[in-house]
Amino acid sequence: MKSYRKELWFETRRRREFINIMPKIEECLQESGITEGLCLVNAMHITASVFINDNESGLHQDFERWLEQLAPEKPYDQYAHNGYEDNADAHLKRSVMGREVVVAVSGGKLDIGPWECIFYGEFDGKRKKRVLVKIIGE
Repeated sequence: MKSYRKELWFETRRRREFINIMPKIEECLQESGITEGLCLVNAMHITASVFINDNESGLHQDFERWLEQLAPEKPYDQYAHNGYEDNADAHLKRSVMGREVVVAVSGGKLDIGPWECIFYGEFDGKRKKRVLVKIIGE
């Protein structure tokens, strides 16, 4: 069995962003040479997420609005966590959107639905953060 590992780094310009990382994951798969196996993609920061969904801007706006209703950023003093930092809402948003995805690899391609894309979700941005890609198989 072969194993491949790569870290992808992101630094967003805004506090919250959704980035389609599917092309980068497909590039990693090609680099790995693995044709049958599993691909793990996970955020290595507690205020960021990796998830699968549709690449549609209206849906991304809906995510933003929905997450802000669930865990509004302000007022900062509504959260016990906020003291040194002001990112309690980002921790909660990450909990809802998830930490990682695992996708089957079949025939050298990600075995994913026709409208599915892998996204990096940033909830406390404007600094460098990383995503781990781990692919195992033959």
